[in-house]
Amino acid sequence: MGRWRPPTSPGSQYITRVGAERLRAELDTLWRVERPQVTQSVSEAAAQGDRSENAEYTYGKKRLREIDRRVRFLRQRLDGIVIVEQPPSDPKRVFFGAWIELEDEDGALRHYRIVGPDEFDMDPRYISMDAPLGRVLLGRRLDDEVVLQLPGAAQRFVICSIRYGEAAP
Repeated sequence: MGRWRPPTSPGSQYITRVGAERLRAELDTLWRVERPQVTQSVSEAAAQGDRSENAEYTYGKKRLREIDRRVRFLRQRLDGIVIVEQPPSDPKRVFFGAWIELEDEDGALRHYRIVGPDEFDMDPRYISMDAPLGRVLLGRRLDDEVVLQLPGAAQRFVICSIRYGEAAP
C-alpha cells in the first residue's frame, strides 16, 4: 500500500478580522517565543553528548518540526485569506459573518454565526461556512425553511432572524 493520498480541497479563504488577528498572534507566538525556547533546549540537550539515547534532544527536534510545519501553514494561510469586514449589500440573506437564529422542529431556538474554517473553534456557536449546516444556510432568506440531511434522518430549521456584526445576540 502506497503513501499517496488524494489532495484535500482547501477550505474557504474568508475570515473575520478577529479570526485573522488570532492566526497572526499564534504565528507570532510560535515564531518569537516557542521556537527559540525549543531551539535553546535542543542545543543544550545536544551538548550533553550521545544524541541517539537523549530523549530531550529527540523530542525537542520533533517539536521543532511540528512548530515549523505549523508556521509554514499559517504563513501560507495568512497570505491567501480574505478578511471580510463589511456586511453584505443584502442584509436579509445569510452570508459570511451572519448571526442566525434558527427554530428547529421542536420549537427550540438556536443561535449560530457563519465563519471561516479557521475560526469555528473560537466559540461553540460558530459554524464553518464549509460545514453541512453552513452550506445549507448560505444564501437563504429570513423565514426560509432549510433541511439538513443527517445520517438516517433529516432535520428542518426555520430562519427566524439574520443579523450582522461582531457582537453576539
